[in-house]
Amino acid sequence: MISPLASIHPDAKLGNDVTIEPFAVIHHNVTVGDGSHIMSHAVIMPYSRIGKGCRIFPGAVIGAIPQDLKFVGEETTAEIGDYTTIREYVTVNRGTKDKFKTVVGSHCLLMAYAHVAHDCTLGDHVILANAVQLAGHVDVGDYAIIGGLAGAHQFTRIGAHTYIAGHTVIRKDVPPYVKAAREPMSYMGLNAVGLQRRNFSQEKIDTIAQIYHLLFVNSNSIAGGIEKIKDKVPDSETKQEILQFIASSKTGVIKRNAKFGVDED
Repeated sequence: MISPLASIHPDAKLGNDVTIEPFAVIHHNVTVGDGSHIMSHAVIMPYSRIGKGCRIFPGAVIGAIPQDLKFVGEETTAEIGDYTTIREYVTVNRGTKDKFKTVVGSHCLLMAYAHVAHDCTLGDHVILANAVQLAGHVDVGDYAIIGGLAGAHQFTRIGAHTYIAGHTVIRKDVPPYVKAAREPMSYMGLNAVGLQRRNFSQEKIDTIAQIYHLLFVNSNSIAGGIEKIKDKVPDSETKQEILQFIASSKTGVIKRNAKFGVDED
């Protein structure tokens, strides 16, 4: 159902069975996939690409130009994957010439007042709780969960299957499969509950736990921990994934806060 009270540019491309409620605004050069639902007072700006089965709640703004003084009007996009839910007053900005797009994956949930800045890339099944703020160029891996009111600094990376506590300031990279919290943000143990819910084998969970114990608990430095991992942990895709994440970090990765200890669950 498309309400006659919605404002839809004639150049917008709408899929089958799309619902557009009264007072929603769809600008030019926008695509909306089959079965998506755009609610009242949501605004879909030019160069936005909305997947199928999405729900975009009142007050959300998708595809506004970047809040970046270096942006000079280049043609960039904001892309939302399939079956993603965008709650009230969420903002997702277009990219800049760095990546030319901002991407939110499929099956994601962005809760009210979250902000995804230019050139961010979110994987699939990501959850941003209320008022999470991602600065530009932030990468978030699949199944990551970020608690309410947390904020990520530019160019930081948040690995897949991580759990980050609310109110946390994310200044450094968070490697995959871990929990992070406190100020400064610190390693708080393995996200074991999340991995079990996603049917990781116990063998794989044990390998991940061994890697992070060597990295954060049995070593005084990241470099020393990496050497222990290379020496003591059998080669596997999981080992290579974690080591590659750390090796490619430009901001540095979080550390264990020895003052508070660590939860090994």
